[in-house]
Amino acid sequence: MASSTPRPGRDTRVARLPPRERILDAAEELFLREGIRAVGVQAIAEQAKTTKMALYRHFATKDALIEEWLRIVAAGYSTAFDRTEAEHPGDGRAQVLAVTHFIAEGLPDVAQRGCPFVNSIAGLPDREHPARRLIEDHKATQRRRLTDMCERAGLRDPDEAAAEITFLMEGAQISAQNGSVDRAGERLVAAVEAVLDRGGTVGAR
Repeated sequence: MASSTPRPGRDTRVARLPPRERILDAAEELFLREGIRAVGVQAIAEQAKTTKMALYRHFATKDALIEEWLRIVAAGYSTAFDRTEAEHPGDGRAQVLAVTHFIAEGLPDVAQRGCPFVNSIAGLPDREHPARRLIEDHKATQRRRLTDMCERAGLRDPDEAAAEITFLMEGAQISAQNGSVDRAGERLVAAVEAVLDRGGTVGAR
């Protein structure tokens, strides 16, 4: 993922990528550092060491490039959920906590470069923009998956618990990004554990 400073060995790694992946890597680097609205196609092409014409052969428009980049970011989160469910089959509490630790472990990176979704929303004022709809669909799917995990954990109100956990996760990412709360990862894990403990089990009195 991108940051404001070059990553060790990045130039060597990127140079070996196929053109399409090199363009996506360059777009990510610039979008996260400067914002999607501020970055032009020419700058992306130069960062990818290619031409605008070559870029347009892979992505018809800048909007198409933004959408594909965010699709890849969303897929990374979906893969983490898949892995969590596979590693803890049927154990909703363990699944929720594993996802929480995944988010917590990513907070230092978020603190450095920001959350791709939060950063992108600011540059997508049109609610009908395909990339914005992609983010909304991704968030809705993630919320549903958390609800399913909370149901498997036996919580009395799985949807409400999932909403609270989502609020905590996204709040932790914002806090890490703006530096407003220290030990955001530790606090996130403790808060989610409290939600799970408070949720009780189905039929509890």
